[in-house]
Amino acid sequence: MSLDAQVARLVDIDPETGRSVDALLDRMDADDRRAAGALQRILIAELGAFSATAPQIPDCSPAAWVAAVLAAAPTVAGWMTDRGVPEPVITQTLADVGRHLRLQRRNAGLVGFDAPIWMFAVLSGSLYQLGRLQFDLRPRRAGEVDLPAGLGEWLLDVHIPEAGPLIPALVADSFDLAVPFFAAHFPDRPVLAAVCGSWLLNPYLAEHLSPSSNVVAFQRLFTPYGEPRDDQLDAVYFTFGQRSLQDLDRLPRASSLQRLVLDRLQGGQRWQVVHGYRVL
Repeated sequence: MSLDAQVARLVDIDPETGRSVDALLDRMDADDRRAAGALQRILIAELGAFSATAPQIPDCSPAAWVAAVLAAAPTVAGWMTDRGVPEPVITQTLADVGRHLRLQRRNAGLVGFDAPIWMFAVLSGSLYQLGRLQFDLRPRRAGEVDLPAGLGEWLLDVHIPEAGPLIPALVADSFDLAVPFFAAHFPDRPVLAAVCGSWLLNPYLAEHLSPSSNVVAFQRLFTPYGEPRDDQLDAVYFTFGQRSLQDLDRLPRASSLQRLVLDRLQGGQRWQVVHGYRVL
């Protein structure tokens, strides 16, 4: 099995990453191929399902995950095309596959996906990258009792791909694109609010970064709700690309954000994920 050139372009796999993917696929054995086929079928079954719960995922090797995602991507693109999604939005959305392959090579020196389950979101038909941000259309969960009343049954989950700084003008453009996009393509699922759960909404950041920083500007867009959740690894991973709390003293301190993350951890304090909502 080898990487198809058209698929590589569809999901934005660069030549260097493509050679690594080819080598990984060439090493697949019969068990990998069976697992990849089963996983591909699950991915396709979830397409457009807008499920509130995650599907049952078989235990798969990195090669099986990559093979299944690459095999499913053209079907996902066709599904989006049939629903009138513009080609630039499709390519920008599916480019997250190539982005995560590059991140895994950069951060861990491995071929595959650091968090394979995220590929279900990317290929779900409910998530779209619109400018700087990604928006995932989903039903309101039964446990989201802390959200104010009147926000409806459908929400947009806001995700922040690793694609440069959170420049406020670009963030504003993304929200301006999201409102008419989802209204046009999913009129039967009206959205009144966006939600975000991220360590970037932690108020400690606003207390210690410049008021003019991009992160603080992003925080101001959301009203916090619910209880924060302890999560040390998000702050480390999304700042340094490392999914462990080992060797923190070796990590760079080149930016004010890097220094702030490390100082808080090494001072024995905890980072938390905070949830916020924004009425659209």
